[in-house]
Amino acid sequence: MEVGFIGLGAMGRPMAGHLQRAGHRLHLWARRPESVAPFAATGAVVHATPAALAAATEVAFTIVTTSADVEGLALGPDGFVQGAHSGWIHVDMSTIAPAAARRVAAGLAERGAQCLDAPVSGGERGAIDATLAIMAGGPADALERVRPLLECLGRTIVHVGDNGAGQVAKACNQMVMVATIQACAEAMHLAAAHGLDLARVREALMGGSGASRVLEVFGDRMARRDFAAGVEARLHHKDFGILMDEAVRLGAPLPIAAQVWQQLNALMAAGGGREDTAGLLRVLEGAGRREP
Repeated sequence: MEVGFIGLGAMGRPMAGHLQRAGHRLHLWARRPESVAPFAATGAVVHATPAALAAATEVAFTIVTTSADVEGLALGPDGFVQGAHSGWIHVDMSTIAPAAARRVAAGLAERGAQCLDAPVSGGERGAIDATLAIMAGGPADALERVRPLLECLGRTIVHVGDNGAGQVAKACNQMVMVATIQACAEAMHLAAAHGLDLARVREALMGGSGASRVLEVFGDRMARRDFAAGVEARLHHKDFGILMDEAVRLGAPLPIAAQVWQQLNALMAAGGGREDTAGLLRVLEGAGRREP
């Protein structure tokens, strides 16, 4: 297939590579020329605008940061909507607000195109290993058309519902995951207050009912005090902003999520946004106090 891809960051670059190795011709656009440089000798086609990319492809993937980024790419002056055609599909794998996903879908529908919001879980490692969990919202027929492409990227593909539903599922995923990171931070903080070896405590917990992937990964970073970004905290902070906005709009009480959001706010205020979310431990230790 002729496949577009925008968002060649830590996750998007290996994802685009998987699609290319599966035999699909890549069409790329990026704000910065250096983003497409790794694909210079691979036969990928670089376009001047997202509109031109849409006109040359059957489907285009995006994985960028914010709702505004996605809406600009899809509906802006040089956006997909200017080049989209009947039967064209936009697969957005970013984590954005459900309402933004619905606006993009409605705008592209005016050109006879379809849209799937298909955010992912699994992080950079999952993108590299093609083991992502994909949560899809949108028309079932569009999902079936692109399923062979998604199978190049992930291990689990679930159709959650209509446009926006994938983003709701991702918000739920982030709520559970980051609340668990906070729980790990509190457990490590308590263990440290007793003077225990955090690595040994984590090892013991991994053999019990508190074991989880979050404890395995983020608990290890806390025990080793490795706060270099695996997942930048600013991204989880952004995700919590989305889900708390939804809570306000719907009047849905999310008391634990609200507490975790305040801890993320404290981590951001302490300058930890570009570090790993394991830094929530340092918030407990003293408002994110940085070590020398």
